[in-house]
Amino acid sequence: MSQITLYLDEATQALVEQAAQANGVSKSRWVADIIRKYAAHEWPRDCLSLAGRFADFPLREESPASQVADFPRQLF
Repeated sequence: MSQITLYLDEATQALVEQAAQANGVSKSRWVADIIRKYAAHEWPRDCLSLAGRFADFPLREESPASQVADFPRQLF
């Protein structure tokens, strides 16, 4: 298992200690869990489960903005 050194200001250190204690884990475990949660390269399952659930959600090609004619450009 590798180790890292973190330099935290006092307020941030206090937040880490409080959060770890509130979750009943060590500070190392709490930080590792946060890194795993936010450094993941996948969408959360809760988010993926929403795909296709909004039948009336407009797609880009169906949006009224894509049907608006462009304005003539000014030449410089």
